[in-house]
Amino acid sequence: MSHRAAHVARMRAAMVRNVPGALTPAEREDLLLMREEEKIARDVYVRLNERWGLRPFANISGSEQAHMDMMLALLEHFGLPDPVKNLGAGEFHAPALRQLHDEFLEKGLRSREDAVQVGLLIEELDIADLQKAKSRVEKPEIRAVYEELERGSRNHMRAFYRWKQHLGIGYQAAHLPQAELERIALSEHESCA
Repeated sequence: MSHRAAHVARMRAAMVRNVPGALTPAEREDLLLMREEEKIARDVYVRLNERWGLRPFANISGSEQAHMDMMLALLEHFGLPDPVKNLGAGEFHAPALRQLHDEFLEKGLRSREDAVQVGLLIEELDIADLQKAKSRVEKPEIRAVYEELERGSRNHMRAFYRWKQHLGIGYQAAHLPQAELERIALSEHESCA
C-alpha cells in the first residue's frame, strides 16, 4: 500500500469514529464542491504532466487523487452522492466547473511557464475555498479533512512557486492576498498525504 493510500485509510478510520450528524446546507454544498475541485486539479495536472513532463505535475496529480479519495470518504460517511461518479477526465456535471477546468487546461497547454502559473492558480483557489469552507464547518471529521487538504495545497503551492522562480516568471495572486501567497510559498514543507 502506498503512503498516500495508507494515509487516506488512516483519515477514513478517524472519520468513522464520529457519528455522522445532519449537515448544514453550507457543509453539504462545500463537500460536493471540494470533491469536484480536487478532480479539476487532478485532471488538469495529469494532462499537463503528459504535455510538459514537469515533476510537480506527476507528483501532485497523485496527491490530488488522494485528496479526491478523502473527499469521497466524507461523502460516503454522510451519505451524499458522489458528483463525479462515472465521469471521465475533464468531465463535470456543473457547466461552471467544466469551464474552469477547460480554462486552466487551455492556458496550461500553451507553455511550461503558463502550466506552472496554472498550478499556482489552482492551488491558490483550493486554499481560498478550503479556508471559506472551514469557516462554515461544524463537524470535526470534515474540519480534519479540510485541514489535511489545505496542508497539501500549501505544499503544492511551494513546489509550483519553486518552478516559477526556476523559470524566472511572475505570478500575481488572484484568490489570496499576494503577501499570504508568498508567505505560504516561502515557508517550510508540511507533512501530509
